[in-house]
Amino acid sequence: MTQIPGLVLPAYFSYYKSPVKMVDSSDGGIKAWRLSVETGGWEPAGDLVEEILLAVGGEISSLTPEAFVQWTEHDRGYYLQGEGAVFALYGTVRAIEDVAAAERRRLTAEERALVQGIRRRTFVMFEEQLQREGDPGADPTIAAP
Repeated sequence: MTQIPGLVLPAYFSYYKSPVKMVDSSDGGIKAWRLSVETGGWEPAGDLVEEILLAVGGEISSLTPEAFVQWTEHDRGYYLQGEGAVFALYGTVRAIEDVAAAERRRLTAEERALVQGIRRRTFVMFEEQLQREGDPGADPTIAAP
């Protein structure tokens, strides 16, 4: 698929509650990547480009880069298990959210800011690790302020 007039890349989407990002490809087209909840890495999703771009609405929506980072890290923290600093931070987020849920309340503004900051940090950490492992869809710069 070639560039679509008016489409600014990179672009971020929620596709049936799964984070998807679209970027320029070296041939002038579009590359799409979908989060794998099995690995936390990025799977090629070129087959979704037309569906996403032509059917935004319902179960498909555009995301800001910040919302994309938050959604991605929510899913990684929920679906993945492991050891190390990233997983300790996922545990911290889970503990904050669990306390609020047990108290039947929403996160406070301070808790929300803390969770968002932790998720920005874990996004960068996870993406840098993916880059070291050769994942072509990894991009820690998305979480840059």
